Amino acid sequence: MDDVTTARALHIVGVVLWIGGVGFVTTVLLPAVRRMKDPQERVSFFERIEGRFAWQARATTLLVGASGFYLVAAWGLWSRFQSVAYWWMHAMVLVWTVFTVMLFIAEPLFLHRWFVVKAQENPERIFRLIERLHWFLLVISMLTILGAVAGSHGM
Repeated sequence: MDDVTTARALHIVGVVLWIGGVGFVTTVLLPAVRRMKDPQERVSFFERIEGRFAWQARATTLLVGASGFYLVAAWGLWSRFQSVAYWWMHAMVLVWTVFTVMLFIAEPLFLHRWFVVKAQENPERIFRLIERLHWFLLVISMLTILGAVAGSHGM
């Protein structure tokens, strides 16, 4: 297996673990947590689980970013970023950037503290916000994956 094949395989495995994890959190974990009676317990439990997943998400976003950059460079695909026809390439970079900023900058610097304060004030409201944010991130991620698969196969 050559370097490009390895990078492509790692890129796909990284996307599967990363966005698959987001899908699990959004469609399985959050609905299960929502059924908990005590809103404070709901937020506390979600925070513990999400904290564990954050490390997987950080590792896989780094893997996806590094392998994606390598593939663009190795295949000389930079010119695709100048064409609207390759919108899915832009979307991949945008989704990756949003998650990277959230995971490496916003969450550790201020988002976690903000979340804790707001959860104490109104746990129901903050949980609904978390659910909406996760659904938004999952939808844009899935649209990007659909576009990337279709676009990379000539559609």
